[in-house]
Amino acid sequence: MSTENYSIYKQASEAAYSIECTCSFLTEVHKKGDENLPELVELADQALSSLPYHQHFPLLHESIRICSNIWKSAEAKSLLQAESQKVLLCLLSHPSLKIKTEAYHCCLEIVKDSLGIHNVAQPVSSVCHGVHFLLHPKVLYEICTFGLQEDKNEVNCTAKAILMHLLQGRLVMASLTWNKFIEALCPIIPVLQGYADTKDTLGKCIFTLSETTSDKGEGVLPRTTRLRAALRLLFSKKQLVRSVALKHLTFHLLNEEGANLKRPHLHGSVLSSISNLFVIERAIELKLDGKTEPIFKAETVEKLYDVFTSDAVDLVLRKSAADQLAIILEDIKMHGIVKKLGVIEKILAYLHECISVDGKLMESIVLPCLTLLRKLVYADPVVRLSLAQQSSLLLLLFRVSLIFQNDRAVLTETTVLLCLLLFDEVARTETWADDIIINDTGLPAFSLPVAVVRRYHLPVRITGHHVVSPNTVVVPLSSEYLAMKPVSDMLKMAWNLSWYHGIENLLQLINYEKEAETFLDSLKLSSEDILILKITHMNCGLQDCLNSIVQAVSHRDVRAALTRLSFYILNDRLALKCNSGSCGTTLKSFAWQKAINRFLQVLPASLEDEKLLVDVLRFLNKLLREQRSNLESDHLKWILKSLLKNKPKSLLGLLVRPESQERDEVDEIQAAVRQQLDKELIRLFNTLLFCFASVTDREGLELAGSFRTELALKLLQCLRLTDAPHFYGLPSLERTLQGMVHVTALPDWSTYSAEVEPVAICKKYLTGLLEVISSFYVEWGGNAMSFMGKGVTKSTVLCLLHLSHEMMAQAKDTDWISLWSLSYDNSEEQVLSQLGLAWLIPLWVDRDPEVRFTALGIGSALTSLEAGCIALAESCQNISGGLWGTVINILLDQCECSMVRREAAFILQNLLVLPIPTEDMKGCIWQGPCVHDEESGLSQTGKPALQALLYHCQFYEHVNQMVKHCYLGCYMFDLKPSKENNLIVEKGGITDFDDSLNLWKAPSSQSRSSHSQSTSETMIRSASPSVGSVTELQAIVPKNSTSFIPETVADRLMAQGQSDTTTTESLSQHDSPMSATLSKQRAVVTPALLSAVCSLLHNLLVVTPKDTGIALQQAHLLTALSSLVSANLIGRCILELKAPLGHPCHIEDVKAQVLSLLQYLSSVSRLLKSCVLVDSQLVIQDELLKPLLGNTFMILSIRSKDGLDTELTSVLHETWVDIFSLLATLLWKCGQISFPSVTAAFANHCTAVIDTICDCIHQSTTYPALYMASLQFLSAFLNEEGRRQLQDKQSLCQNTTISFLLDHTEGCQASVTQLTELIIQIRERKKDALKEVATNALLSLLAVSKNAQKCALKVDLIDSCIENMKHIHAQLNLDSLKPGKAQKKKEDNLIKQLRCSMQLLRNCLFQNEECKMAALNTHLIPVLHSLWSWFLIDDSSMQIALHLLCVYTANYPAGCASLCSASGGQSSLPSGRSAAGNSLMHNILKLASQVSNDNSPVQQVVFCLLSNLALSHDCKGIIQKSNFLQNFLSLSLPKGSHKNPGNVSTLWLKLLLNVTFGEDGQQMVMKINGFLDQIVEMCQYKHKNSQHLALLILHNICFSPANKPKIIANDKAIAVLSACLESDSRAVQRIGAASLWALLHNYQKAKVTLKNPSIRRRIDEAYSSVKKTTPQPEENELHAYHLKCLENIVQLLDC
Repeated sequence: MSTENYSIYKQASEAAYSIECTCSFLTEVHKKGDENLPELVELADQALSSLPYHQHFPLLHESIRICSNIWKSAEAKSLLQAESQKVLLCLLSHPSLKIKTEAYHCCLEIVKDSLGIHNVAQPVSSVCHGVHFLLHPKVLYEICTFGLQEDKNEVNCTAKAILMHLLQGRLVMASLTWNKFIEALCPIIPVLQGYADTKDTLGKCIFTLSETTSDKGEGVLPRTTRLRAALRLLFSKKQLVRSVALKHLTFHLLNEEGANLKRPHLHGSVLSSISNLFVIERAIELKLDGKTEPIFKAETVEKLYDVFTSDAVDLVLRKSAADQLAIILEDIKMHGIVKKLGVIEKILAYLHECISVDGKLMESIVLPCLTLLRKLVYADPVVRLSLAQQSSLLLLLFRVSLIFQNDRAVLTETTVLLCLLLFDEVARTETWADDIIINDTGLPAFSLPVAVVRRYHLPVRITGHHVVSPNTVVVPLSSEYLAMKPVSDMLKMAWNLSWYHGIENLLQLINYEKEAETFLDSLKLSSEDILILKITHMNCGLQDCLNSIVQAVSHRDVRAALTRLSFYILNDRLALKCNSGSCGTTLKSFAWQKAINRFLQVLPASLEDEKLLVDVLRFLNKLLREQRSNLESDHLKWILKSLLKNKPKSLLGLLVRPESQERDEVDEIQAAVRQQLDKELIRLFNTLLFCFASVTDREGLELAGSFRTELALKLLQCLRLTDAPHFYGLPSLERTLQGMVHVTALPDWSTYSAEVEPVAICKKYLTGLLEVISSFYVEWGGNAMSFMGKGVTKSTVLCLLHLSHEMMAQAKDTDWISLWSLSYDNSEEQVLSQLGLAWLIPLWVDRDPEVRFTALGIGSALTSLEAGCIALAESCQNISGGLWGTVINILLDQCECSMVRREAAFILQNLLVLPIPTEDMKGCIWQGPCVHDEESGLSQTGKPALQALLYHCQFYEHVNQMVKHCYLGCYMFDLKPSKENNLIVEKGGITDFDDSLNLWKAPSSQSRSSHSQSTSETMIRSASPSVGSVTELQAIVPKNSTSFIPETVADRLMAQGQSDTTTTESLSQHDSPMSATLSKQRAVVTPALLSAVCSLLHNLLVVTPKDTGIALQQAHLLTALSSLVSANLIGRCILELKAPLGHPCHIEDVKAQVLSLLQYLSSVSRLLKSCVLVDSQLVIQDELLKPLLGNTFMILSIRSKDGLDTELTSVLHETWVDIFSLLATLLWKCGQISFPSVTAAFANHCTAVIDTICDCIHQSTTYPALYMASLQFLSAFLNEEGRRQLQDKQSLCQNTTISFLLDHTEGCQASVTQLTELIIQIRERKKDALKEVATNALLSLLAVSKNAQKCALKVDLIDSCIENMKHIHAQLNLDSLKPGKAQKKKEDNLIKQLRCSMQLLRNCLFQNEECKMAALNTHLIPVLHSLWSWFLIDDSSMQIALHLLCVYTANYPAGCASLCSASGGQSSLPSGRSAAGNSLMHNILKLASQVSNDNSPVQQVVFCLLSNLALSHDCKGIIQKSNFLQNFLSLSLPKGSHKNPGNVSTLWLKLLLNVTFGEDGQQMVMKINGFLDQIVEMCQYKHKNSQHLALLILHNICFSPANKPKIIANDKAIAVLSACLESDSRAVQRIGAASLWALLHNYQKAKVTLKNPSIRRRIDEAYSSVKKTTPQPEENELHAYHLKCLENIVQLLDC
């Protein structure tokens, strides 16, 4: 793009926008009200830049009028006033003289209207306010500085007139207005006085400003301002003006305070030369140094100042000091010092002293003083402003100049000082322009407007500013650019479209010429311009075309209109309009169907009619093709109704013409027209079929189905090959076949005929298509000799592929595979030979990869049935290697494209589905592969042959190569193709590789035909593995078509007549695919191919699990396949799809890439799941598992709801199912090993994954598999977390646990709550398996998450479970009265529900006191009590109930106490039990007594429950009263201390330990006769757990004072405790030491026993040993306690 052209375009665009603002302003300005004033001012400001182009001066007039109105109002906002003033100043300073003149004239008119004589009768204040907009210093400055200095023209005259009216208008102005005028005038008087003149009217008026009109000192201006003005006149360049100045000064000199005491006396000789007093011949230059570093110190300056100001110092010295200070002040950095010292005041004092009557002595010091003052005034604007307003100072300087009028030096300094002070107002540039920024760092320059410099005789050389007005605007376009036709046309169009507010209004004008009379000629549209507008405006143009069609009187008019409509569609394509603003979208709002309808209803009666119909159909095709993505179903249904309405005289009937009509066709033109008509008809029908694929409403589906079947039957009639030997009709045949491809692409295409059965249609299609194959392909020896053309081959094979799936669906109960066998007549032997399915084999090596792919797809579809496998295998008997060898060769051929190899993989996958015998079974129909070894002469079949074939072909090595060369990207470009690779360069030098395109493209010029239809429009749904296989693109094609088939492909088929065996020797030489690795030519491997390979490996794993597992492990295939999974790539692509910025085609490509990658991940997940089930060691490897888990959890984090279409969402959900299934299987099979890795990966995406699981739960109705898979994973995952918590209660890394993540991670808590609520809700709605899955997940979640328990409590899960248990109890009681098997089944179901409710309660109450309180309040114990009799007859239910009670009573005293009540609290359940001895606690003790020695699961749980209850005082009392503990003495203990006392003993010891934690329990157990002896005996057992528990019990009872005598008296007990001190276990040592300390505490008799020498020795040795021991950090507290125990024992014994 040219930079200059772009700059011109940008400027023209700005001008066009300004024109739009102009028209908007002129429209809005006439609306009533002041509410829109800010908008109007803004529009006016933006409209100014275009004013030179259109010169529509009403814009200018209205802008100035609005400005006047705004300033007229006292309530107007200052910001609005400033903006309007900005507009006014731009108009007054416009570079265009015409616009400037008009602006001044407009202002003058407003001034005249406001201050004219005709307003005398009106109230003054209400009229004169109209000039307030001019009464501002900036406006007056513009008029005086630039308006007056214009050459003698209208602007100059108008500016003078405005000022004259203002200066002379005091009598017609209100006092407010006059005061505003004077206030605004004062700052610009220096400029205005430059025009003072004795001859000119304005000049005379200016003179009056400085006059004093009365003896009282009154005048137009304030007194000081008048004095300044009078002095300023002395600087005028006109002698007469300077002469008048003395007159104006006289009053001020005479009336000055103390004038008679000042010099000089004002006599004639002094005043004679006053007119030339300030006329300095040589102007001086003012400059100071502000950049160099100061060379004088502040102390030096202060000393000089002291000398200068001291009255005691001689005047000569003071003058010298002043001279030195003047030199120092050349540096402005020194100014601040002297100003702080008060030098200005001192200088003024010296000057006053000098002009006094007796001040002649001070004259010597005047010059340095004036120099000092001049430098200070020049450098400091603040000082200058302050001194300029002191009239005494001005008169002082004037008197000094009179005194020293003969001293040139003094007079020059005085003149310069007065110049600085008198012109200070106009020296400040920031006053007149808003955008001037003062640079405080540099020396402030004293500058004056050029107008002042030109009109005054100034004593200094000054750089003038404001050569042009600071308010002037820059015109966007120069006249040179404006003369360019594109620019002028652009502005002309912009003006007209804006003026008439849109193209519609412009085109509706009846008489444009009359309407546009006020425009400039350059802005008027020509008739050609208007015509262009009509055509280019889509609405108008389309409507005109449709009107032309409706009103047409000839075919030519219709054809012309259709051509124009086609151009609109073409324009959309060129402009890349996809949806909004396109021709098709606009047509929807018009009744275009009415214009086209008659052509679809009436069949052509002549050649011209046929030509016209061709054009109509061509237009319809273009329209539908461009709009197929957003066509409305109503339009499609209308077209189909039109086509189906007049059967048989509809357009469908044109496809099949009578035989007589065809024979009469001798006219070549007519034949060509009819051929074109057939072509357009087929194209229209194909497009309609494609468009209807997205229709979902019932009527549309019915119409589409009827049309599809009707068209299918018509196309079948067209497929006539009886005259094939003398006339091929290839174009017609190819079109027919293309139509058949589209017809058969969707399932159920044959089911909508009321006359013909679907199976019959399919059979007819099969017969016709096989006839094409046999006539054009088989009889001619394959495509090497066939003249059929690629389009016919491709379409025929594709139709057969579609047909195979349709027959699978429609002919389920019939043997349709046999119909696919092809027979032909052998003319030599007159024998009917059966080819079977062998006709497929040449198609597998066709030169066109799409044909090879489709033919293999047919094989894949046929082999999905057992009969197909057998038939295809039999047809390949005469081919070297047979079916298995051929397909494996194709799969492993690295030169073959991926889509072909993929279908080969599907065939192999299907072949493996049939059971393969492990050895040669002659009676078996399906033998599997057969391998023959030429050397040994042995043959193998079945699984051994399969293994031999895979080994010989180096199958796994080839698969590894596939993985290494897989390409995951969307596109791959080979910009420098290698000559060695024999690659063709496609599309002008770029080879387009795409591993995941769902839109097929012909791979090369050799495989492309103008008649061939891409298979992108095929959509196949099937149960076979080849579903959706049309997703890939041929990547590499050899250059030379004559050697198109590679040798490795050609060698697949050997001469017929060989056996159906794989010969190992021949394969090893040239048929072995491994030879391809030596070739540099290699096709791209796509993820889609590897997906098929994964499925194939899965089937191999099922057939031969052990051998396949070993092979996968040796080849490291699983790691390689997993390494290709890239969640980052998928995530980037999905982000691109959610916010599409590229072309729609690119977006479709990216979508296809994502689909391919997701499907690959699914395949890998399914394969890995199978591997885990076969041998988990195949997967449990860090290099495989950790990266895979990271990627899978990233995929699970993708939000499917955000901007993804239905297809992508569906595939993503399928991928999730496989991922969840893999993870669940991994956790089930090897959870302990894999759980840490899964946890680490989950932790990085915990919130997103939980949200995904919530989304999956929402899919419970639409996608149950996803729902179940996600919850099964959740259950397995959380179950492993529960196991981990039980095994590792003191985890050192609590922040990495799942419980921590769920309960404490920010953002995760809300997701967990939502998940819990969803599972509870879904569990209540679902039944059977779905409910069971939800229940398991909820159980696991409640067990590990406090947030989940909190949520369950909030949604009343506890209440609902208990209510459910009440309902079950009542139902069980009722059903128990009804005998029968059905009642038993119902009872079992109720028991199952009861168990489920109790399990949920158990997990909900786990370690949650708040939930336990809720269970207590909802009477859980009475419910369990009432169900106890049912628990007694079902051990499983009893076990669950006891588990629930264990959880409920753990660390919850109130819950324990509730078991002791006869009713457990208030309950709504009917119960006749009210006796005090019939509480649930009693029932538990009774149960424990019954099972105390049976070592059952119930026994273990009941003792755990009693251990909890034993900590409660109330429960302990019931235990004591029930004599339950007596059962402890009946334990059968093994003889010998080295034996294990058993689980029952351990349970009893745990219970007794809890009983002895309290003093009452300690005394209770000692009351049991023989208890102490039995405990002491159990302490002597070597079994660590039992011994430890027994010692703790003995330790506890030592603390009771009542028990101490009994223990001291028991020698065995003392021996056991003393022996503990010498134990190898630190824990046992501590128990012994603590027990002995407890016995000694407050019990003197124990000292006697423990002072026994042997015991004392043990104590001392233990004490010494412990003191020397250095404990581990985690044992510091225990060690300190141990040491404390021994210290106290020693002290007590020493006392």
